[in-house]
Amino acid sequence: MDLLSIRELKSRVGPNAESLRVHAQLEMAKEKTSRAGKPYYELKFCDSEDSVVLRAWNDSPEFHSASNYRAGSFFEIQAEWWHNADFNSLDSRNWKLEAIGDEAIDALLAGSDQLRAKQEADYQFIVNAIDTTADPRFKALGQHFLEKYGTRFRRTGAARDYHHARRGGLVEHVAQMMRTAVQICVAYPNLNRDLLVAGVLFHDVGKLWENSYAAKGFTMPYLAVADLLGHIPMGAELVNKIWHDLLDGPIASEQQWMTLEPSNDQVRLHLLHLILAHHGEMAFGSPVVPKTPEAYALHYIDNLDAKMEMFDRGYQVAGMLGKDVYERVRPLPGRLVQPLESFFVGEEDESAVVDAVKVPDPAPPTVPVADEDGAQWESEPEVEAGTEPENSQTPESESSEPSAEELRGGEPVDDDEPF
Repeated sequence: MDLLSIRELKSRVGPNAESLRVHAQLEMAKEKTSRAGKPYYELKFCDSEDSVVLRAWNDSPEFHSASNYRAGSFFEIQAEWWHNADFNSLDSRNWKLEAIGDEAIDALLAGSDQLRAKQEADYQFIVNAIDTTADPRFKALGQHFLEKYGTRFRRTGAARDYHHARRGGLVEHVAQMMRTAVQICVAYPNLNRDLLVAGVLFHDVGKLWENSYAAKGFTMPYLAVADLLGHIPMGAELVNKIWHDLLDGPIASEQQWMTLEPSNDQVRLHLLHLILAHHGEMAFGSPVVPKTPEAYALHYIDNLDAKMEMFDRGYQVAGMLGKDVYERVRPLPGRLVQPLESFFVGEEDESAVVDAVKVPDPAPPTVPVADEDGAQWESEPEVEAGTEPENSQTPESESSEPSAEELRGGEPVDDDEPF
């Protein structure tokens, strides 16, 4: 019986039932009532990329044991799975649960091999981009953040829903935005590359307390500080705190920050503006609108990456309505349509294609590299990454949403808490 991730399971199953295994964490076990008035249990399981629901009906042997399952526990699910075309759903029968050990839990938390490799490459891209920043203040700020909060950063989602809504999704989002920012600075050389790269790193940093997953799980606790402040003000406050800690420390005097131009006050002010304005409009949660070229660039880079992730995910989960037409996936504004394939240029014809209009090969993304005095830049190949600013509106909770206690799975709130 093959062991798959939940996403692999959903992409593999067809109309005929197949016996397969998945490892997952129980997010909630909730007793409900059917339309016929009969009780049943709904159990929601999740892993690093997706979730699946099992139901224990009152006439099944699983019904009586379902009340004993504790949210936050890790299980191997063995079942017969098939795709129900009538409801476009993943259905199961004859399922049973077995607890898994610490080694299997650690492997599950790390994600699939593909996701783990991708997020590791993305994180290294971020590290390299910060390490090669020319302005020593942005460099020190980024390095200090990654050193102190890197572990939490690597388990934070970019959103609760819609885009990069998975453990480590914020790392993917930031890395892809950095790749885009670097290339936009090539097209628009008047943009301040160091400021834009730092703005990308810190624009969603407040989400480390708004969308951070439990240290040992796939549940995202609800915290009062996130609802009372929101990730934009929290991000600005965190950057301010790190900035003043560095300014009062030895690194500022060693690097003679007080003699640098532009001044420290200008550098800090412009970085804070990028954080505060990145949603683009006050109606979407930004306390100010973008008022510099870098702020506008950051806003559109954020929005572009969010939308590309929504499309990518949408094609995986949306049902087909007709040839090349898919169901709508919110919050995208309309039904999805199959994208146009790239034109293939054969080797024998390639020499005849004018370089200026030739469709480029999908080259690896690049990371900026500064020479010794930081004056010149070149590019080094780096591993390609996948894809979401997002709408600031948090989706309304569904009536069946679990309580905060259920979502926490009995785990304590995490440690590194600056607010």
